[in-house]
Amino acid sequence: MTDVERVEIEYCTQCRWLPRAAWLAQELLTTFEAELTELALKPGKGGVFVVRVGDEVVWDRREQGFPEPTAVKKAVRDRVAPGKSLGHSER
Repeated sequence: MTDVERVEIEYCTQCRWLPRAAWLAQELLTTFEAELTELALKPGKGGVFVVRVGDEVVWDRREQGFPEPTAVKKAVRDRVAPGKSLGHSER
């Protein structure tokens, strides 16, 4: 397993953002079922909502707001499956 095949979603437990993180995880696992080897949900605090591919932050709520699934899918795709079509999500 290369680290780039691992996605981590760190979410704030104090803010009760587990359902949002789990929903995004489901979206990513469905889209990249053949490309990802692991997707982790990491409890955090202080309003955190960060998506990482390997060690690289691809989405940070503090800088970019809450992500639309399409934006995160594109960021993940660019790192784990460049050239993969996201179908209707890319329109």
